[in-house]
Amino acid sequence: MRLLKTVSIIIFYFVINTLLTGCNNIILMHPKGNVGLQERSLILIALTLMLIVVIPAITMTIIFAVKYRSSNTHNNYNPNWTNNHKIEITIWSIPIIIITILATLTWKSTHTLDPQKKITSTLDPITIQVIALDWKWLFIYPKENIATINEIVFPINTPLQFNITSNSVMNAFFIPQLGSQIYAMAGMHTILHLIANQPGIYKGISSNFSGYGFSGMKFNAIATKNIEEFKEWVQMIHLSHKKLNNMEFYEKLARPTENHPVEYFSEVKVNLFNDVINKFAHST
Repeated sequence: MRLLKTVSIIIFYFVINTLLTGCNNIILMHPKGNVGLQERSLILIALTLMLIVVIPAITMTIIFAVKYRSSNTHNNYNPNWTNNHKIEITIWSIPIIIITILATLTWKSTHTLDPQKKITSTLDPITIQVIALDWKWLFIYPKENIATINEIVFPINTPLQFNITSNSVMNAFFIPQLGSQIYAMAGMHTILHLIANQPGIYKGISSNFSGYGFSGMKFNAIATKNIEEFKEWVQMIHLSHKKLNNMEFYEKLARPTENHPVEYFSEVKVNLFNDVINKFAHST
């Protein structure tokens, strides 16, 4: 029994140390938006429910391995022990209850956190068109008629509608601290609604491998403290001498590059986002 206690203590400290130190580096566990908060709650609930089965199963495995080892001659050997209905009801009913709860939560959250579902707010959403290039992100603000590479800015507590496509292979648009990821595909248009409830600079990535420059395909998502800061940023972009106002320049910009720096464009070709989609939608 002394050996069993020692093993149990080691496992307990290992699990606690892993949870306490590991969670500090998991940005999914530190959401800054309403969608991210709901997804974190779902992850923690699902993890807790699964641990109800996992922890007893691991514990009993250790106990049985120690107690019923061949060298232990102090316990009774009972090979014909069968048909204990209380134990069978327990080991079957608990997983069934857990699976039922998980299925209900998953069904409900799938509808509640639908990426295309608009976020309820008294403020009008800001529309940002996203085009995945090799290997950088092009962001277009159609209302403001500006564009950026590898940087987006928006005010807190304002719904964001991302219209997403790709100019090349499939990528995945993902701002982990704000919530869901969604795929960017050539010739297709996907929609993602997010919101930031705290100001800050959040990492944005492509979570789908897309070639040599994939590791540098990152961007900053900056949530300003108020709408005034966002408007100042828009005015600053309008001062840029670079313009993305024709397809010829766009095709040059779309050429593969790695670790592309942030760029600003003070003017954007009308319907550029739709033109990029139609390039592939009309191909056979």
